[in-house]
Amino acid sequence: MFTGIVKGTAAVVSITERPGFRTHVLTFPEPWLEGLEVGASVAHNGCCLTVTGIDGCRVSFDLMQETLRVTNLGRVREGDRVNIERAARFGDEIGGHQMSGHVMAMAEVTDVIETPDNRTLWFRVPESLARYVFTKGYIGVDGASLTVGEVRQAEFCVHLIPETLARTTLSGRRPGDRVNIEIDPQTQVIVDTVERLLAARSL
Repeated sequence: MFTGIVKGTAAVVSITERPGFRTHVLTFPEPWLEGLEVGASVAHNGCCLTVTGIDGCRVSFDLMQETLRVTNLGRVREGDRVNIERAARFGDEIGGHQMSGHVMAMAEVTDVIETPDNRTLWFRVPESLARYVFTKGYIGVDGASLTVGEVRQAEFCVHLIPETLARTTLSGRRPGDRVNIEIDPQTQVIVDTVERLLAARSL
């Protein structure tokens, strides 16, 4: 489980390509290595990946075909940075919201609005996910737990404070970029349940 509180960004220093498969090697600062073992779960841009190797500060992760298809990690190149969060532990403060690290789809950045000490990003989600996005609801964007500011059909915006911009790659997102989206699971359950009950009553 993750909380959507991004620890910071890490650089991808090496990529090994094979058909439908990739290995990413990232450099972690020393504090992030504490207690880290092969087999541990670490979120990259909100996608849960398993540690497959540790060599000093260099940490390896394997990405399978489905991960490359559904997420923006297949677009990552050497030298790029990704948002990182270690898996939550019992007793940790949950400052964001509960996230699984299972990316549901990508959304396109459609607009960026800069204001003093603030940045507003607009995204377009697939129609299939639009019904789960509500004003003031939670959403995971590239692994960051954010509050939805406004919704316009299949588009929504988030307002980013300087701390979020400093910790994440969202400070560099531009129109046309693709970000990973994880819908709040509680919202999804409620919407699906209500839709199912309404459909049953109409029979």
